[in-house]
Amino acid sequence: MAESNRITVARGDGIGPEIMDATLHILEAAQADLAIDEITIGEEMFLKGFTSGIEPSAWDVIRRNKVFLKAPITTPQGGGYKSLNVTVRKTLGLFANVRPCVSYHPYVATKHPVMDVVIIRENEEDTYAGIEHRQTDEVYQCLKLISRPGCERIVRYAFDYAVQNERKKVTCFSKDNIMKLTDGLFHKVFDEIAKEYPQIESEHWIVDIGAAKLADSPEQFDVVVMENLYGDILSDVAAQIAGSVGLAGSGNIGDGLAMFEAIHGSAPRRAGQNMANPSGLFLGAVMMLVYLGQAEAAARAHNAWKKTIEDGIHTYDIYTDAHSKEKVGTREFAAAVAARMGELPARLPAVSYKAADGSRTAYQLTRTRQKKELVGVDMFVHRPGISPDDLGAQLSALNTDGLKLTMISNRGTKVWPDGLPETFCTDHWRCRFKSQNGSMANADVVALLDRANSAGVDFIKTEHLYTFDGEEGFQRGQGE
Repeated sequence: MAESNRITVARGDGIGPEIMDATLHILEAAQADLAIDEITIGEEMFLKGFTSGIEPSAWDVIRRNKVFLKAPITTPQGGGYKSLNVTVRKTLGLFANVRPCVSYHPYVATKHPVMDVVIIRENEEDTYAGIEHRQTDEVYQCLKLISRPGCERIVRYAFDYAVQNERKKVTCFSKDNIMKLTDGLFHKVFDEIAKEYPQIESEHWIVDIGAAKLADSPEQFDVVVMENLYGDILSDVAAQIAGSVGLAGSGNIGDGLAMFEAIHGSAPRRAGQNMANPSGLFLGAVMMLVYLGQAEAAARAHNAWKKTIEDGIHTYDIYTDAHSKEKVGTREFAAAVAARMGELPARLPAVSYKAADGSRTAYQLTRTRQKKELVGVDMFVHRPGISPDDLGAQLSALNTDGLKLTMISNRGTKVWPDGLPETFCTDHWRCRFKSQNGSMANADVVALLDRANSAGVDFIKTEHLYTFDGEEGFQRGQGE
């Protein structure tokens, strides 16, 4: 047994143990070369006081083996518990989430019989940083963090995936018409890296119309790369319109470590009933075999699964009178796949795999440094029951010769000076002070806050306004 084929397995909660047993049974029948170390994660660990659902010693096993096959888990109701999936992905640097979304027409019901889309989702950044604050009685904040290295890694991975898997096109979804800095950076990096892959067609869509096109005409897409939140939502949409979220597996890939799983949850209402479809976890395990270099075993297992689907041996979730011949349970489905090992589907396309080149995720990233100059500050203020003009008059009293109030916005829309009375305002105000003498220093911000404090201004936080090589590193207010 090659030590590189030692993996970590977690059976999870709800239907997790059943679908993991089924998956491992099929992998054994496919002659996958695996040695397994099991760990316990999820609800049991949460209830023992581990707020992320995993005990410290389990991290050592995962990091040593470098490949983790994980069944779904249950997070207990109530506050104080963090998502284990997000924790594992971010802690281990699993920056790329890969979700193939394929239709199996006519054996699995779908409105899109020709669909074979792979969603490549950035896994560590965006709003999934989980940095949230309540700032006033009425306003809550979630920070969206996007970095150039994070964009470069996921975009380059998407193009390398396309090359490795003989895909023809990579599409980028973003919302850079609104989020011009964060999503603008993602789009800019995509365009830069696309030039290095002239053999791969590239295109960009604004995410709203792109999502509409994906839902309506998925056959127009091949590989789609997105930021974390968009990718999370649209990979579920894509899996469902392909046939069922329950059939979708995913891989989470980092520099030398990886986790494979189903994209669905633990379905505790179905636990212990021998009903659950193990296909999502199984197809995640097929991706794992490819990652481990066991391409032949992966193809054997996947083709046997396709033959089973084609033969109408279906679990309850995909059973239909039109195309199903036998409704089976979890164990029976796994046995049917194992019995067809070595067979090929007749109508569904047979698959073949090339072993993945895991070394290609260790990318050389851009680490440029630009001249950063502080040119102003946004002071966020909690002030209920005041008009924008009255607030502007009060805060203008804080002006100095070098620092001047230039704009007040409410939820991003300029309301002072020259605001409109129809603009609805909450108790949360962004008050922009800009230097009148070019660059300034942190001491100027401290002095402004000291004057604001003396005047009784309830300031919540500040955001510095910088230029980078003379280019503004901040957006203007809507209407500014």
